[in-house]
Amino acid sequence: MTTESLPGLTLTSLFLDAPLDHADPGAGTIEVFARVVTGEGGADKPYLVFLQGGPGHEAPRPSLPGTPPWLPRVLADYQLVLLDQRGTGRSTPVSTPASVPGEDAAAKARYLTHLRADEIVNDCELVRQALDARTWTVLGQSFGGFTTLHYLSTHPDSLAGALVTGGLSAVQHPADDVYARTWQIMIAKSEAYYRHFPADADRVRQLAKLCADGEVVLPNGDVVSPQRFRTVGHKLGMQGGAESLHYLLQLDHRSSAFRHDLAASMPFEGRNPLYAVLHESSYADGVATRWSAERTMPARVGEDAALFGGEHIHRSVFAEDSELRGWAEVAELIADHEWNQLYFPERLAEADVPVAAAVYHGDAYVPYEFSMETAALLPDCRTWVTSEYEHNGLRMSTDVIDHLLGLLHGRRWL
Repeated sequence: MTTESLPGLTLTSLFLDAPLDHADPGAGTIEVFARVVTGEGGADKPYLVFLQGGPGHEAPRPSLPGTPPWLPRVLADYQLVLLDQRGTGRSTPVSTPASVPGEDAAAKARYLTHLRADEIVNDCELVRQALDARTWTVLGQSFGGFTTLHYLSTHPDSLAGALVTGGLSAVQHPADDVYARTWQIMIAKSEAYYRHFPADADRVRQLAKLCADGEVVLPNGDVVSPQRFRTVGHKLGMQGGAESLHYLLQLDHRSSAFRHDLAASMPFEGRNPLYAVLHESSYADGVATRWSAERTMPARVGEDAALFGGEHIHRSVFAEDSELRGWAEVAELIADHEWNQLYFPERLAEADVPVAAAVYHGDAYVPYEFSMETAALLPDCRTWVTSEYEHNGLRMSTDVIDHLLGLLHGRRWL
């Protein structure tokens, strides 16, 4: 362990060797990094581990007064553990195909199958034990909430409590069910967007035609197809995203401002390749996904370029994006992989752990109906259903974390 100080914070860095495959210690090891953040006078407080959304994104880098915005509130009650999930940040990062061990695509794909929620939970257990904590509390955002559900399925005795924001995943539903529902949500969000910005519908159709003609180009020279352009709709699932999208559409497509802003607005890109390669696997509870988002796209969406997508990955992005192109063969193998089961209803029903969950009624990525089904499986799940926030509510207002901590500790019931 090494320790450093920032204004108002003490940061302790941990590097642990972890098995690539916890079920097969002979398969080699990776390095897992976690940072313990302690506020002033907080050295004796219990631990809370934050599980980031994604998959494929590292934990936030802390600073005061508020990065992440919920940091001061959490530090009032806990020491915060920021885990870089395996393959991200400083935890044996995956950045290019060459960074993944293996001589061929099949070997690289096998390696990536060990970067899912089940192995992330096993890494959490190593970190908890290294900190000599009998139990700790987990805060799971989005994919981090999915990971928390696996934690509750497999190691409930390690948890003093769980906080989940936009992350009560569907249980015993195939990925096709999730994507079919999220397409319908995105149709509704597209229609709501055009009621607010009616002129943008023609602008989007115009841009889609320009994409088809090869006239929309990113700063790195990549030509954007209409299908890839549709993914900017993921912004409609975020607080402030509609306004951001509207301002993008006002720019001249030939301008450098448009090109850079468009590149920043598309969810699947080369900085975090695992987000693209493993994204559908996060919904795979014992099934193969086989490009589920692509297969479940409604005909209506295909026929109307003005209807946006959300986190709907399509295989052609691996041909279009120059930074993702090298992952194409690996991504095909991952799409055909038969994933193990992550969530076990009978175990969730026996998990004697208090859970406080923010369920966003209009969530574009984690459908409300499935979240409520999952909440009903847990013996002590205190849900806060709200339409005030979108999927990124945790980052937008400290009210979210304050409300959930109140629910967890029995101070507020809704």
